[in-house]
Amino acid sequence: MSYKTILVFADESRHAQKRFEIAARLALQEDAHLAGVAATAMPGAFYLPEMIGESTMSLTAYLEYLRQRADGVLAQFEGTARNAGVPGYERRVVDDEAASALCLQARYADLVVIGQTDPDEQLPALRQGFPEYVVLNAARPVLVIPYAGDFPQIGKRIVVAWDASTEATRAITAALPFLRRADVVQVTVFDAGARGLTHGEQPGADIALFLSRHGVKVEVSQQVTADRIDVGNALLSAAADFNADMMVMGCYGHSRFREVLLGGVSNTIFRSMTVPVLMCH
Repeated sequence: MSYKTILVFADESRHAQKRFEIAARLALQEDAHLAGVAATAMPGAFYLPEMIGESTMSLTAYLEYLRQRADGVLAQFEGTARNAGVPGYERRVVDDEAASALCLQARYADLVVIGQTDPDEQLPALRQGFPEYVVLNAARPVLVIPYAGDFPQIGKRIVVAWDASTEATRAITAALPFLRRADVVQVTVFDAGARGLTHGEQPGADIALFLSRHGVKVEVSQQVTADRIDVGNALLSAAADFNADMMVMGCYGHSRFREVLLGGVSNTIFRSMTVPVLMCH
């Protein structure tokens, strides 16, 4: 398994360049085609108060303005891909709301690269909880890049959050191209006793054997949190102690009537991640 098509979201965030550079490095590493996707948010433009009652010419001019802005960020993406030496790349402008557009485009990719929400940056074109929505709805692995910090390399030392769940299993399978290349992978198990017999006699041993058969250099760390609470922060601490440059985990959504309502661990990681995190739902 390898990533043959990588999708990176292109927006006007001041952190977008870092995202483009990481995606370009991954495309070179995987010999993958790289696509930059920008969205105009055009459907929402039809309902702007200042557009109601205006002439068709005014509306057309505004939509053209939106496309020009999208083209601007894609030009930045294209320059990054070209300078990095990516042999195959393309730019796509989608006339749709950003999260929906990206999730649709993700159906034709192996990996999606997006950024963590920066609370100090206002991007009105993005819905609240944009990264969470994409992870829960893209049906593809999503690599989320923190807004803080620089990441000249990722995937050398990887922490895998393992709880024997369906989501964690999907994340590990989706992350195999990263895991095979890593110098070392730590499977971290928290509070194994709380999941009954799910983990087997030796928590983490079965998934470590699975990974080793794929050529992954793997070790297992069993940890206990105080009163089995705040696993999210315990996971961040474990990553720091391991000097990890990447994390892999499942992402949990618990409500069908809320688009984004996450489990405590997922919510903590989205809010406080310190290294790139590959997530699957």
